[in-house]
Amino acid sequence: MIEISGLNKYYAGRRGLDRVHALADVNLTVNSNEFLTVLGPSGCGKTTLLKIIAGLVPFEHGDVRIDGEAIKGPGPERSMVFQNFALMPWASVLRNVAFGLELRKVAKDERTERARDLIRMVGLEGFESRYPAELSGGMQQRVGLARALAVEPRVLLMDEPFSALDEQTRRLLQEQLIDIWEKSKTTVVFITHSMDEAVLLGDRVVLMTVRPGRVEQTLHVPLPRPRNRDMERTSEFTGITGLLWDRLRVMQEEQVETTSSIPKPQAHAVEVE
Repeated sequence: MIEISGLNKYYAGRRGLDRVHALADVNLTVNSNEFLTVLGPSGCGKTTLLKIIAGLVPFEHGDVRIDGEAIKGPGPERSMVFQNFALMPWASVLRNVAFGLELRKVAKDERTERARDLIRMVGLEGFESRYPAELSGGMQQRVGLARALAVEPRVLLMDEPFSALDEQTRRLLQEQLIDIWEKSKTTVVFITHSMDEAVLLGDRVVLMTVRPGRVEQTLHVPLPRPRNRDMERTSEFTGITGLLWDRLRVMQEEQVETTSSIPKPQAHAVEVE
């Protein structure tokens, strides 16, 4: 279980500008074995929140715990899948997938067997000796997913992992992720800009506000599991995505009005992820 209470995060301003309040009083609980999706306007701090859970970014105020233990940095119980694949270009698919196990001093035969099983699971059998440059974007992201799963994390953190992919590949990987999660039941926190993706994948959808990011609403997704594409045509699916869009549209309009009324600073502002 992930427990976040009173979380605040600031970024220092550049060239004398006031510091940027990225996250404000975020309170959130992620249940064990839950697939939680996080949705919000650009710049609302979604990625910052994920990096804080990963232990990659410090925070000023609040408390973040996993199974009761305070987060003080990266830990072996967490794995992260990045938007930009983050593969080692000089290493083969097999070496990339097995890398986390290698760092943990797992015996070569054991880590190779585990890596091969996961490569097969994500549909890349036969590509073990290929290098990232020889793979499509979708194939590279499958390698990234297999690498994250290789260390058998209790928590899987995913930062818009499919956003750079074409629509067909994205939909295929969504279906594959659903299948993998149904088998592993790992606790997942999944950042996305897509309302359809958030509802299709998530047990709950967390909707965040414009900066400073707050949890405005958490919606339960009543769709049964296992999930499939036919559910996108149900009234439950369209009803939830409609609610999300109505609120996001209001947020975007308010953000545009606020931005247009503020004089532009002479220095560059800090951009929040």
